[in-house]
Amino acid sequence: MKTPPVGLVHEATIHIDETLIVPRLPAALAAMADMPPVFATAYMAAFVEATCIELLKPYLEGDEGTVGTRINMSHSAATPIGMAVTARVELLATEGRMLLFRVMCNDERDMIGEGLHERFVIARGAFKARTEAKLSALRSRGCHPERPTNA
Repeated sequence: MKTPPVGLVHEATIHIDETLIVPRLPAALAAMADMPPVFATAYMAAFVEATCIELLKPYLEGDEGTVGTRINMSHSAATPIGMAVTARVELLATEGRMLLFRVMCNDERDMIGEGLHERFVIARGAFKARTEAKLSALRSRGCHPERPTNA
């Protein structure tokens, strides 16, 4: 990876529609179906991750990618359908393969969330091999992780 400069900033904007609200979280999380129709915290975290990924793209080489390893972020104001949310991410530090970001999200009226997000640089091929080995080890012990346990 070409080391990105500390202080590097990237912003992205997303428009909140019916697909990004709490009741639309996956069916496996059925308890969320009765929640208010506002921008979901889970989607805000994913949006921050996507914004960091976009910032890092020009610095990745070969089969490198990044994975999120920590997120500590508030979600302090609700955003209804129809509003836009802008994420702003700033690279605060790099240490080896670790990258630390300050993150903030604002809708058209309020700051709706802020915090810190950590990512690690990975080699995609090696990462995939490790996850496949993990799954294979479970299967060799007679476990079947592809079977739903919450059904």
